[in-house]
Amino acid sequence: MTKLQLLYPLGLGLGGPFCFINFCRRGFQTIPLSGGASPAKMSMEFYSFGPYKIDPTEVFYTTPLSYAMVNLRPVVPGHVLVCPRREVKRFADLTVEETQDLWLTAQKIGGRLECFHKASSLTFTIQDGPKAGQTVPHVHIHILPRKDGDFERNDEIYDEIDVKENELKEKLNLDKERKDRSREEMCKEAEEYRSLFILQS
Repeated sequence: MTKLQLLYPLGLGLGGPFCFINFCRRGFQTIPLSGGASPAKMSMEFYSFGPYKIDPTEVFYTTPLSYAMVNLRPVVPGHVLVCPRREVKRFADLTVEETQDLWLTAQKIGGRLECFHKASSLTFTIQDGPKAGQTVPHVHIHILPRKDGDFERNDEIYDEIDVKENELKEKLNLDKERKDRSREEMCKEAEEYRSLFILQS
């Protein structure tokens, strides 16, 4: 039996009690966090994304080895990132287990987001190293749901990813604050995506 653990705030908003949800072929089971962790305590815990800290409310899917988060500067609706939990700069430095988990996670997330956004295709891309356009030194897969006409030339999407990554690097280096999309907007999107994995599992 395969299992997946997903951190999810129960209730209608992010203020509900937090728990782990174990998914398996026969359904799911909620397990409260040990020690009755409160949302206030949870907000103090972060995911690493290179030198940056990602608030767990921006993360919508986790496995023991990977996590998926919403994007500060999405290129298209549904543009998200999948990262290994361990901070790894280059793709070749991932373990076999991390590589498998990362791609299986990306496959599952891509399928759900393609359906959710009524897209017809997906772009999966990795910029591996600074000369390839990687601006955050932490392996990550970009997942982009694609629709007819979203770019005049299909490969323009890669140029747009490069532009957004460079803008993000400049923004983070200048003021360390995430001002592009509001935190509330990103949290709302993450909560919406989180529900895709609860309702359809």
